[in-house]
Amino acid sequence: MSLPPWARAGRAQWRYTGTDRPAFAVEPGPGQRSVWDFPRPPVVEPVPAVVEVRCGEQTIARSERALRVLETGGPPTCYLPFGDVDRSRLEAAPGRSRCEWKGEARYWSLLVDGARHEAVGWSYPEPFSEFESLRDHVSFYPARVACYVGEVRVAPQPGGFYGGWVTPEFVGPFKGAPGTQGL
Repeated sequence: MSLPPWARAGRAQWRYTGTDRPAFAVEPGPGQRSVWDFPRPPVVEPVPAVVEVRCGEQTIARSERALRVLETGGPPTCYLPFGDVDRSRLEAAPGRSRCEWKGEARYWSLLVDGARHEAVGWSYPEPFSEFESLRDHVSFYPARVACYVGEVRVAPQPGGFYGGWVTPEFVGPFKGAPGTQGL
C-alpha cells in the first residue's frame, strides 16, 4: 500500500529523528532514557511490566502483553491488546485523527458505573504496514483515566493532544509542551 499524501507530508515535517540529541534535551540519569534518542520513524517494543488502566475503582484493562511506541520527542505510548481490555465498557466515540506513522485513529469512550467518559482511548483499526503490530490494540489517555506501568502511575504528556505515558524512566522535554511544535 502506498502512503497517502497527508502521511508523506507529515513524515517530512520533523526536524529531529533520534540520530542526534538536541542541546535542549535533558541528560538522562542512571536508569533513564531520553525521548530525544528515540527514532523517527518510531519503533514498537514490548512493555517490560504489567500495564493497567483504571477508571475510579474499576479495572478496565490489565495486560502483560502491552506494546509501546517510541518516537522522537514523545514519551512512550502504551497499547494494550483488546483481548486484555473489558470491551463491554468501550463504545465507539465520534471523531478521527491521523498519525503520519500509524494511520487513521478512531476513538473510544468508556462506560463505568452509569457514567460515560468521552474519548478516553484510541486505536488504529487499519494501521500502516509498519505498525501492523498495533492492530487490535488500544491506548488510553493518562489525563482521562488512571494508567499504570508496573506500580508507577503514569502522568499525561503535556499539551492535551498526544497520549504519551510519562514515567520517571523517560526524560524530555516532551513534545506537546509550549514551544515544541514541529520538533
